[in-house]
Amino acid sequence: MVKNKGPLRAFFFKIKIMTLITNKWLGTEYFKIYDFNHIEFYVGNAKQSLYYYCLVMGFKLVAYKGPETGNKDFSSYVLKNNYIYFVLTSPVNSSHESNEWISKHGDGIYDISFQVDDASEAYESCLSRGAQSAYPPKYNTNNTYCTAAIKTYGDVIHSFVSKKKYKGDWAPGFKKIDKSNLEVKDTGLVRIDHVVGNVEENKMNYWTEYYENIFGFTNFIVFDDSDISTKYSSLKSRVMRSKNWKVKLPINEPANGLKKSQIQEYLDFNNGPGVQHVALLTTDISYTINALRKNGMDFLSVPSTYYDELYNRVGDIDEDIKKIKKLNILVDRDDEGYLLQLFTKPVQDRPTLFYEFIQRKGSSGFGQGNFQALFEAIEREQDMRGNL
Repeated sequence: MVKNKGPLRAFFFKIKIMTLITNKWLGTEYFKIYDFNHIEFYVGNAKQSLYYYCLVMGFKLVAYKGPETGNKDFSSYVLKNNYIYFVLTSPVNSSHESNEWISKHGDGIYDISFQVDDASEAYESCLSRGAQSAYPPKYNTNNTYCTAAIKTYGDVIHSFVSKKKYKGDWAPGFKKIDKSNLEVKDTGLVRIDHVVGNVEENKMNYWTEYYENIFGFTNFIVFDDSDISTKYSSLKSRVMRSKNWKVKLPINEPANGLKKSQIQEYLDFNNGPGVQHVALLTTDISYTINALRKNGMDFLSVPSTYYDELYNRVGDIDEDIKKIKKLNILVDRDDEGYLLQLFTKPVQDRPTLFYEFIQRKGSSGFGQGNFQALFEAIEREQDMRGNL
C-alpha cells in the first residue's frame, strides 16, 4: 500500500469536472434493460477463434449450434467467463450473411445484445421512435424465449433477449457443452464494463441523439479533442448509459490533427463504423494482467516515466506501485475514487478490435488522466504499421 498527501489531486478533479455532465439520470426508461446479454462476433473460423478466447482469456465453451445440431448455414460457439458471454459465429456455406460481413470488416463484433423484460416490446418501442429493424421478434415453440434486433452504427446490431421462463440450454437450437477438452485457466474476469463504438467524423452527435431518443439513455460524460489529444492526433467521445449503469456505451469520432487519428485508422480498416473495444471488469487487475500475460496476450506499453508522477497524480491507492509498474498497469483518479486499466494491442491482423481490462475502486470514469500516455502508445503502434 502506498500512502501520500496527493498534492495534485485537486488539479485532476478540475479536469474531471470539465467533462462530467452528470451522474443523475436524465433519460427516459422506455423499457427495462437489465444488462448486456452477450456479445456476438462474426469471425472467419469460429472453431479456431475459440481456442484464443479459451486458452488466452480464460473463457469456457458452454454451448454450440451448427451442422451437427441441424443448423446448416453457420456454426456458433457460446463462451462464458463468469457473467460474460461471447458468441463466436462463422459461416458454413456461402449463403450466410456473415460471409459478406467478414469480407468487409474482418473478424469483429456484430451484435451488442441486451437482456430485457420483453424483447418484442423493446423492439416495437424502438421502432416507434425511428429505429430500423435488423430482424423481427422470434419465439421458441412455447413462447418462453424471444429475441429481436435493431440496427445501430455501421453494420452492428442490438438484439434484445427475454428468457425469464426459458428452461432450455443457452438458446433454442443450441446444444449444451458439459465438458470441453480445453484446460482453461482462470483470468479473474467478471463482467462487461462497457463497449466502445467508433463512428465517422461529425457523426458522434447523431449517434448520441440516437441512443437518447431510441433507448432513452443518458449522455453522462463528454470528452472533446482537448481532453483526448497528442502532438499528432485527437478524438472526441460521448458516453451513454442505461438507468441502472449496467450498460455503458462510449461513442468516438476522429478529430483534426497533424496525422491520422487512431479512430480514422480503425474506420479505414473496418470499412466504416463499428465496435472498437470491449472493456472487461475484474476485481483484481494485477492477478488478471499477470494471468493474461502468461497466456500470451499482447498489451500496449507506456514509458517507465509514466510512473514517476503517479503518486502525485492519484494519491493513496491500495495496490503496490512496484507491482503496478512491473505489469504496466495504468491508474487514474476522480472525485469518486480511482480505477486501474490496461489495453491490449489489436487481437487480429486488421488494427480494429482490442480489449481493455479495468478494475474500479469507486471511480465511474474512463481514465482521462491516462489518455495522453495511452494514445501516444497507440500512435507508436500505428507508426510501426505505417498508418500514422
